[in-house]
Amino acid sequence: MKLVADTAARTLTVENGESATHDLYSRASFEHISRQWVRIGWSLRYYSGFTWMGLPVLQLPDDLVRFQEVIWDVRPSLVIETGVYQGGSLLFHASLCKAIGAGRVVGVDINVPSSLREAISDHMLGSHITLIEGDSASPEVSAKIERLREPGETTLVLLDSDHSRAHVRRELEAYAPLVTPGSYLIVADTIVRDLADVPGGDPSWAEDNPAAAVEDFLAAHPEFERAPRVSQTSVENLPAAVSYWQGGWLRRRP
Repeated sequence: MKLVADTAARTLTVENGESATHDLYSRASFEHISRQWVRIGWSLRYYSGFTWMGLPVLQLPDDLVRFQEVIWDVRPSLVIETGVYQGGSLLFHASLCKAIGAGRVVGVDINVPSSLREAISDHMLGSHITLIEGDSASPEVSAKIERLREPGETTLVLLDSDHSRAHVRRELEAYAPLVTPGSYLIVADTIVRDLADVPGGDPSWAEDNPAAAVEDFLAAHPEFERAPRVSQTSVENLPAAVSYWQGGWLRRRP
């Protein structure tokens, strides 16, 4: 694909087999440019430049704001995240739970270093967070989470660990039963499918990615649907969200 921006003529020409020209300040131009901005930014590790309450969060701020919208809408009593890395996202979720006056967070990772356990334990939000070490899609981890859940808890799940198609598919099957009607099962980094040809990417990602796992899952689980934004903004005809999680926001039908 070739994009030609002419700021004098106020046009964006998109060449991809065929050629199309858009008003530079149109929704279509914004979406074309945003897609390339996301790809370039990921390659440059733009997402590594943010922390939350002292720990690296490694997420696109746009996705965190939308996640906040979902938390506000659903008011979950239990938030489960697989793949916690350096813990900033756990603090983000816990801070939202504390702000709405309810909820706790369970984080799962194949490896939880003692330094991370200590950082979470010593943090002012540490009492809201439980860490589980193990394969997030394994029966052993599922059993531990089941023991932690309390009857009637509204549960929301974010999957952000191994991004291979097979692993994400296993996670979707493992965690879907935990998601309560009206709540969300969110798959992070569906953008991987668009990164196969960027520096730092891998050609195999064109097929082996979380977005493909989402497609497989939705075909087999009609109780879930892709969720529209829950934002209460009155502005109409907004462009598609700038996101690493595009198409990964799944909602369990009420």
